[in-house]
Amino acid sequence: MTRGIDLNADLGEGGKFDRELLTLVSSASISCGAHAGSGQDIWQAIAWAVENNVAIGAHPSYPDRENRGRLSIAIEPAELYKTLMQQLNWLATLVAEQGGRLQHVKPHGALYNDAARDNQLAVLIAQCVRDFDPSLTLVGLAGGKLLEAGQSAGLEVRAEAFIDRRYQADGSLVPRKHERALITDVAEALAQARCFITGDPVTTVDGNSINVKADTLCIHGDSEYALEFAQRLCSGLLLNGIVVRALS
Repeated sequence: MTRGIDLNADLGEGGKFDRELLTLVSSASISCGAHAGSGQDIWQAIAWAVENNVAIGAHPSYPDRENRGRLSIAIEPAELYKTLMQQLNWLATLVAEQGGRLQHVKPHGALYNDAARDNQLAVLIAQCVRDFDPSLTLVGLAGGKLLEAGQSAGLEVRAEAFIDRRYQADGSLVPRKHERALITDVAEALAQARCFITGDPVTTVDGNSINVKADTLCIHGDSEYALEFAQRLCSGLLLNGIVVRALS
């Protein structure tokens, strides 16, 4: 039996490889405008995703364009729920106007990482997604609390791992401010991706090892290495009998 893995990218954020990546990935999480990306960037990413039959997801965030959504901010739960719902509605409208439909939701940046460890925040996000459209799949960090909250809310959930980020011993991502947070060596990124797929241990930033079970692998679309990572990963997977296919 042919094995498959979903390969996704975070797009519509003003990165220079959106068009090329959307010929390689099977899913795209597209900015909802609250952290990055112009209206034209987002509209174009949706158009290319529809053109290439790529599964489209919403990538909502804390409302913080100044810091590209990468810093945790203090915001009342009701206000966060409101802005997330507005972001989902806005993106869903754009997607529908181009003949597509949303298939998943994946929080961005600090919101994503906070929801992986903060149960109350995870529950709020899951409730928002359920209230917006209970048929959507909720994507979160493998082993994180967002997946637990999504399951409790009756949502389909998918665990995500990152080929271009290093991990800490507790399974969380190394913060971006850390000098070794990002993986820039293609060979190292591909080796980590193979571990995610085969179930082999992943080496953490402090030299320990952990197991990460993932349904989807992410490449950050705004990375200068994103296109090379995607091209070489797709080639390597194909050689090993693994096909890139969207989450069902």
